[in-house]
Amino acid sequence: MSPLLLLLSLLLPADPPAWPGFLGAGATPIEPASIPLNWSPTQNVAWDASLPGHGQSSPVIWNDRAFVTTVEGDNKEICHTLCIALADGKILWDHKHQSTAPDPNSVYISRAAPTPVVDAGHVFAFFESGDLVALTHDGQHVWTTSLSRKYAKFTNKFGLSGSPVQTDSSVIILADDEGPSYLVALSKADGSVLWKTDRTSRTSWSSPALLTLAGQPQVVVSSAGTIDAYDPATGKLLWTYSDIGGNTATTPLPAGPDAFFTAASPGRTGENSEGAKKSNALIRVSRDGDSWKIEKPWMSPEATPSWASPFVHQGYAYWVNRVGVVYCIDVVTGEQKYAQRTKQSCWATPIPIGDRIYFFGKEGTTTVLAAGPEFRQLAVNELWPADAPPSDNGAPKADETSTERKQANAMFSGPTQYAAAAVSGSLLIRVGSHVFCIRDTAGQKP
Repeated sequence: MSPLLLLLSLLLPADPPAWPGFLGAGATPIEPASIPLNWSPTQNVAWDASLPGHGQSSPVIWNDRAFVTTVEGDNKEICHTLCIALADGKILWDHKHQSTAPDPNSVYISRAAPTPVVDAGHVFAFFESGDLVALTHDGQHVWTTSLSRKYAKFTNKFGLSGSPVQTDSSVIILADDEGPSYLVALSKADGSVLWKTDRTSRTSWSSPALLTLAGQPQVVVSSAGTIDAYDPATGKLLWTYSDIGGNTATTPLPAGPDAFFTAASPGRTGENSEGAKKSNALIRVSRDGDSWKIEKPWMSPEATPSWASPFVHQGYAYWVNRVGVVYCIDVVTGEQKYAQRTKQSCWATPIPIGDRIYFFGKEGTTTVLAAGPEFRQLAVNELWPADAPPSDNGAPKADETSTERKQANAMFSGPTQYAAAAVSGSLLIRVGSHVFCIRDTAGQKP
């Protein structure tokens, strides 16, 4: 580096540590050595922030603050957006607003599932009620809008869970529903609608991704039988791909230049098994003159996810299925390197950091694997003791008259590791009514 560039690098402010959106979209690089390999209830848990209500969203981080959402009340009538000090877990503020579309607070319906987005000035929190609220980092209200009032109340019986993506000037929300379905961009400045593109009605809980493919930024949506790409500036449909099925939950994550992964579940009873076999794959996008060319270089019929999205790290792709089996696949050839089971199913998408990958088991156990083509387990970490789980402001006891509901109650009967976020020095794990911070606490004052 020249002396001038070195001087400029020292004088110019560095980007603040950030995990600005769902699955770390736009996150700053993480220093691997700053995240512990091991933790337990008595080791490397820096703090535990207890939250009002319950939520399934991921925290987002900007500089020294984390932001998270919850809902509260018999009909989820109170929507919370909370700010947590990254240093010590103190709740700095709690913005509450009344839901514009109350819905029964039940284990069967999403509860504060969409993850917010945050930028240098504001946090934008979206709720399954259709409410989108813009707040400053200090908790001052800027604006609120309601998609339920503007268009229609969502009718999906399990609720809406798709998280927004952001550009410099807009927040983009996918509303795929049994009723009206659409992709909409709202102005960060005042919440006004910049564009809205209608979609065919469908049942899905997936989130969009903002990717650059063939040199063009695109909002890519993988949802219930199609993959569709839109211009983030105008909402214009760029291309669509329909050789897919069962893709109702995961987010298309980047897999190298002009490529991303798509994933599909066979369903709880196998109802999507045939579609899913051809849908867990690498998708590559290119231009052919004025036309778009969509290719599927390889598929992995065995690797099927539940909620966790597949991702690439150091040349290998990783899927984790409903029972915790991790599939490692060579991203260039599609060759499966291993399929090995971890201790628990993962609902949260794993986070790769340096030469490690953190798999957040549903019931509080995080398995850390070595990155690469060989299955090597580096650590198994428990966040809480089996006989003393964290308090959970769960939903009211639901009707247990049907077998389906009894099974659902059992599935949601304990605290769940829903999501994680990370910046250098801090790994945040979201449980329904808590956010835990994992940090190297050696030498810190008790």
